[in-house]
Amino acid sequence: MEEPQYSLQDVIRCDLCEAPVPLKHCDMCHMNLCSACVVAHISDGKTHKVVPFKMRGSTPKCLKHFPNLCELHCKQCSIPVCSSCISSGQHDHHKKVNILKILSERKNRMQKDLKELEKSIYPQYKKIASNISVQIADQQKHFEGLITAVRKQGEALHQEVDAAIQRMTSDIEVMGSKYMVAIHRQEIEVNRTIDEIQQILLDLRKLMDSTDACLVAKYQSRNEELRSLPAQFQVTLPTFTPHGFNREQIDHHVGFLSELKITYPARPFITEPRIISNISTEFGTDKSKHNALLSVSCLSDSKFWTCGYDDKIMRLYNLQGELVKSVQTISGNMPYDIAVTGNNTLVYTDYTDKSINIVGDTQIQPLVKLDGWIPLRVCSSSSGDLLVIMDSDDDTQSRVVRYSGSTQKQTIQWDDQGNPFYTSGHNKYISENINWDICVVDCGVRAIVVVSAAGKLRFRYTGPTSTTEESFDPLDITSDSRGNILITDFYNQRIHILDQNGHFLRYIDNCRLDCPWGLCVDSRDSLFVAEYRTGKVKKIQYYE
Repeated sequence: MEEPQYSLQDVIRCDLCEAPVPLKHCDMCHMNLCSACVVAHISDGKTHKVVPFKMRGSTPKCLKHFPNLCELHCKQCSIPVCSSCISSGQHDHHKKVNILKILSERKNRMQKDLKELEKSIYPQYKKIASNISVQIADQQKHFEGLITAVRKQGEALHQEVDAAIQRMTSDIEVMGSKYMVAIHRQEIEVNRTIDEIQQILLDLRKLMDSTDACLVAKYQSRNEELRSLPAQFQVTLPTFTPHGFNREQIDHHVGFLSELKITYPARPFITEPRIISNISTEFGTDKSKHNALLSVSCLSDSKFWTCGYDDKIMRLYNLQGELVKSVQTISGNMPYDIAVTGNNTLVYTDYTDKSINIVGDTQIQPLVKLDGWIPLRVCSSSSGDLLVIMDSDDDTQSRVVRYSGSTQKQTIQWDDQGNPFYTSGHNKYISENINWDICVVDCGVRAIVVVSAAGKLRFRYTGPTSTTEESFDPLDITSDSRGNILITDFYNQRIHILDQNGHFLRYIDNCRLDCPWGLCVDSRDSLFVAEYRTGKVKKIQYYE
């Protein structure tokens, strides 16, 4: 029966007899064979590997022992192996299965996955995406409505303030008019008396010169009357005493704005966290170099960047352990830390030349060049800023600096009592939680120091109280979409998980971690752990 992918114009034929639609294929010779030609093909005494045509190419050549064919698959190492691999002893006591069986199982799994993706998962994601668009539009209207309501309240307050000012100015004008009437009345009376006195003076002078005894005899003095001066009224002029006010009082009169609360659906931990992928990298494979894997940062759910000790190369891997890309620092120094920004751009700190650098498509650009300070670790914030923990050159101070591009926006260094948040001269790691808390691992005091976005201390964590007899040896730190904080505990070979208020939740200590160092979480809350000694990155599921 002709397979549907074959057309009449392009029928695949047996390479020996040209019979159409061959059912077999030799993976060693790369020849298509009909059933009748198989015996003839394999009778020449050479090594052959004949498989069903649909399985052609399913028997890979061994990368270590080329051109040997890999007929088995090592389940523990998850790689194809040939007879030379088996005889080398590297896979002793490992479970091995026929590679065609693995391929068949994987194909069946792929078919099921394809069906589920097409019929269920993809439509659900499309629906969620559509709902998100609606939510965005609704929330924009909601927040625009809030702004409009606040502005209306402001206009109402302005009107009330203007009315109060108008009432007070009217009262002042009335009081001023009353005072002017009183003063004017007194002025009229005094001026009238002055006129009378002036007339009396004229009359007295005439009488003094007169010899008319009758007129002189009629004179009556008014001095007694005039000696009593008019009463001077007492005036207390009004004053204005402005009420003191502060921002809280103004906010109180404007109104109350409730907090934004984002509640995520409950997502329980699985009883036993499990390793999804165990990825080998260049680190740990050559004991003379690249022997210490330090940092890992997710580019996506299937790719991650790494960097290691005394190595100037940053490497991008996929989940199959394939090297996708490598980038060398522009200075030739080892990158002290790496982070992936919200727009999938890689940034790294250079301890030696005191710089923060951004890796572009074709070149690396220095973003910040520090003077007097040494950048240690870096993380990308949800707002698009970079948070950098750094020490002073003389190892006397330590601080967190927020950068927007190359612009310094914020410095966090001292608590309310003027004491430093962080010790200097010691290793430190940094991450931002979903509530914008800034989480710093201070290795000098073996503590996690968490401050708010405004730089106010929220809590310190030095290990669960129930295990105080054990030393807490924190290194890298990250957080997930639920606001839980994850910390590597290097010598205890485990991961601590805290909630966003610093309460211990659980350990991840059953995944055969070997000196865990770097941490990051992908968009689906899968945890990536970089192992210092083995150079492996383990992808771990810890939520159901």
